[in-house]
Amino acid sequence: MPSDTRFPMPPVLRQRADFLAAARALRQGMPGFLLQARRRDDDGPARIGFTCSKKIGNAVARNRAKRRLREVARLGLPTLGREGWDYVLIGRPEATIARGFDDLRDDFARAMTKIHQ
Repeated sequence: MPSDTRFPMPPVLRQRADFLAAARALRQGMPGFLLQARRRDDDGPARIGFTCSKKIGNAVARNRAKRRLREVARLGLPTLGREGWDYVLIGRPEATIARGFDDLRDDFARAMTKIHQ
């Protein structure tokens, strides 16, 4: 893969408190996932978290859904994310796995635009 198309993975949310804070903030539903976003108090880099419940399916299906969401975020967050923001992508049953990857990327771009309006 050419190095100019390779983006590093942004910092990932790991603390439960960060996920809960994002859940209380802005939300934008899309066909492939739900995006939650919140402005932090600092101006650090944009961070991202991922979650897929058992409604998605077994562990194999949940991991596949999270891999797809991670790749969408890795490609889109450097240009669409803002410093000092936390984002959480929540997988949707059936849709996150079945939806085309280009459609997921378009969903992410539209969701980020709507969140920051």
